[in-house]
Amino acid sequence: MTDLSINSRNLLAAQQPDEVENEPREECGVFGVWAPGEDVAKLTYYGLYALQHRGQEAAGIAVGDGAQVLVFKDLGLVSQVFDEQTLASMVGHVAVGHCRYSTTGSTTWENSQPIFRHTDAGSGVALGHNGNLVNTAELASRARELGVYGPRTTATSDSDVVGALLAHGAADKTLEQAAVDLLPTLKGAFCLTFQDESTLYAARDPHGIRPLSLGRLDRGWVVASETAAFDIVGASFVRDIEPGELLAIDSNGVRSTRFAEPKPKLCIFEHVYLARPDSVIHGRSVHSTRVDIGRSLAREQPAEGDLVIPVPESGTPAAVGFAQESGIPYGQGLMKNAYVGRTFIQPSQTIRQLGIRLKLNPLREVIRGKKLVVVDDSIVRGNTQRALIRMLREAGAVEVHVRIASSPVRWPCFYGIDFASPAELIANGMESEENMVDGVRQAIGADSLGYISVEGMVEATGEKSSDLCAACFDGTYPIELPTETAMGKAVLETMMSTSQGTAPDSLIAKNDNVSAVMRP
Repeated sequence: MTDLSINSRNLLAAQQPDEVENEPREECGVFGVWAPGEDVAKLTYYGLYALQHRGQEAAGIAVGDGAQVLVFKDLGLVSQVFDEQTLASMVGHVAVGHCRYSTTGSTTWENSQPIFRHTDAGSGVALGHNGNLVNTAELASRARELGVYGPRTTATSDSDVVGALLAHGAADKTLEQAAVDLLPTLKGAFCLTFQDESTLYAARDPHGIRPLSLGRLDRGWVVASETAAFDIVGASFVRDIEPGELLAIDSNGVRSTRFAEPKPKLCIFEHVYLARPDSVIHGRSVHSTRVDIGRSLAREQPAEGDLVIPVPESGTPAAVGFAQESGIPYGQGLMKNAYVGRTFIQPSQTIRQLGIRLKLNPLREVIRGKKLVVVDDSIVRGNTQRALIRMLREAGAVEVHVRIASSPVRWPCFYGIDFASPAELIANGMESEENMVDGVRQAIGADSLGYISVEGMVEATGEKSSDLCAACFDGTYPIELPTETAMGKAVLETMMSTSQGTAPDSLIAKNDNVSAVMRP
């Protein structure tokens, strides 16, 4: 086997330009399938392909055939990690997959998922996690007390700790019972897909902060972070997995266990930005929600202009809604390079200074001489908008009025989105709403700036405000944050481990009936 891992590690250090990296960063995507007689590895591959927007740093698939669990993962996009030969070698009837963007744990091969562990009973456990736990330090301490980690091993991420504790609990009981015991002790946002050799499991935290759904195949079942993944594999949507629910899927069908009472707090940013517009959340099309947000934005923050243009692609539905409500013509003033995602090629300093031009290019004949209403999904640090407005003015725009299809982001997220620290958030620290908006407007160079209200966003989702988490907008965190979590991810990672040592057991996984194929 060709070892690509060293190159992957080196290349991953080459990031996109600063302006591009200032966008909100997704968390992770999880997918699982139980389907005897189907090519579950390829189904999982295509499911992850549909979820690629949720994480572009690493990808992995685990497959079980009733006798063993096989895991293959690496840094990179789904299409970079897997090829036909690899997928053809992964034969079984149950699989879980994961595409990752790091929230807890650094970007290393060791932290790519699915996490693999073997139990004292000889079984294998592979786990994928979407979200972010806020009591990771406490869980890691418990794991060390139980002897899960040796004196020279460390916890590398919250997902690694969960996988380790789950496998430890399954030493003298079923994996399902071990999960029922462990899940109530996890605090934070988590959607888990995990498996042993024969059974698929899926679990969602009691607040349901991240989405997770169940789908039906002709000969099996699938679970996924977003319903768009069902469409690509030919599955039909059955229902959302409920907050505080654990599903087990095997030859006996689908079993549901309630491990905690539901306290719904779905992340409102899933509606605004994170989820694909062709996904459905709680029975409502994400695209429809974003169009309605645009309509509300036009009512709350009207603007005089000749043309409404989106910042593609995430701003497009809201721009359509804004144009419909305002009566201002909709136009495509910016072209997006569809092939610029996470690049492994280090830009030169000259190209880096061009920044956003790697992703977007103005259509000069469309915008020249026009008063533009530019609709974007959010402003986090403001660097992207600043560069964009400069580019539009250079291309001949007479005025640039910016309208944002979300409220000002003032607080960091601890539940699975890698927002900036409070000091880096452009809307944070202003004395009043009026001062904040004008300060941001001046900073990005717009002629006017308007945000939709939190109430306007909530109304567009069709959800009750009490059932949504809007902490990044209003600072109200539904899950209490330990001090070390509030201090930041880097501090948390330091507290998780007491020493540096050899690779944890999850990286050394091979015995008579459990094996892991992983790049060293």
